[in-house]
Amino acid sequence: MPLTFRLARPDEHAHLKRMIIDTFEPITWSKPADGRFGLMNGLDWRDRWNLRLEKVFAHQIILVGELDGKVAACATGTYEEPTAMGFVDILSVGQTFQGQGLGREMLRGMIEHFKSLGGAYVHLDCLTTNEVANNLYKAEGFEEAMRSVRWMKKL
Repeated sequence: MPLTFRLARPDEHAHLKRMIIDTFEPITWSKPADGRFGLMNGLDWRDRWNLRLEKVFAHQIILVGELDGKVAACATGTYEEPTAMGFVDILSVGQTFQGQGLGREMLRGMIEHFKSLGGAYVHLDCLTTNEVANNLYKAEGFEEAMRSVRWMKKL
């Protein structure tokens, strides 16, 4: 059964934030940074993700994918009208729903949402070590535009 898509309701934000953090735990660069640099101003990687998500949920499009009436996935992003560019910031599938192709469906749902706003382009970032996601993006016709390096230094 395919996902159905809708905008998230404010009463779902806490659940979606937990789902996103749980989804990103094995792939985020923030968790290993704790091991190398220690807590950042007393905040661990989960605390920092929560701070990031506060901004995301205040300013971005939050699209939910439901399966059998349950929230199974979500995507967040912004749309830039002058360039017709949609920016996918976060793509997340709940842990109990992974391995069913729902990430692909959620990505397509977000792309369709951008198209409904007039979008002609879509952009996203992904760590080079996240092979599952990178393979998905390649399979969905995304082209690598640039690589970047994340640098950090403890002062």
